Amino acid sequence: MFSLVTLPVAADEITIAALGDSLTAGYGLVSDEGFVPQLQAWLDARDHDVRVINAGVSGDTTAGGLARATWTLTPEVDAMILALGGNDFLRGIDPAVSRANLAGILEEAAAAEVAVLLVGIVSSGNYGPEYRDAFNAMYPDLANEYGTLLDPDFFNGFREVVAEGALLSDFMLRDGIHPNAAGVALIVETLGPQVEALLERVAE
Repeated sequence: MFSLVTLPVAADEITIAALGDSLTAGYGLVSDEGFVPQLQAWLDARDHDVRVINAGVSGDTTAGGLARATWTLTPEVDAMILALGGNDFLRGIDPAVSRANLAGILEEAAAAEVAVLLVGIVSSGNYGPEYRDAFNAMYPDLANEYGTLLDPDFFNGFREVVAEGALLSDFMLRDGIHPNAAGVALIVETLGPQVEALLERVAE
């Protein structure tokens, strides 16, 4: 006589699309040193059944991200890391325009029922305090408006060690704009728990 045993159903793999620019794409790094591969390795080491898709395009602005949002948010995508705005700042694009583009992406994500982690870039005062304040405010404002998770500063991972005396150059490529492999590792270590929170939202 056989007994029936109910086995636990394995959770489906979660797919995260990382929509961004060169910081997401891994500019200047070998394939396994970029943001997405290092984040994937970080998640794998913690036994998360997740696949991170690299949807980063070097040089992309928020407008470019908005143009790519529809075909990035395929039916298989469960969550999105949205990390755009750095090139908008470098080009001095009006923060109101950047904000509208990011809002458009968030609206598409909401329509697709895709959970989002919004990752910001901190603007300097190159274009004056009004520009800086408007740019830096758009990320928390949008996260609040659309109910997304938020990390306001992509580079937060190594700001603390630099404040404690480490050289910024230890974590950046020679261009002074993009992180090197060590910098990406610190970024992932800091951002990782937020990504885990994103996975929890998907599982809800």
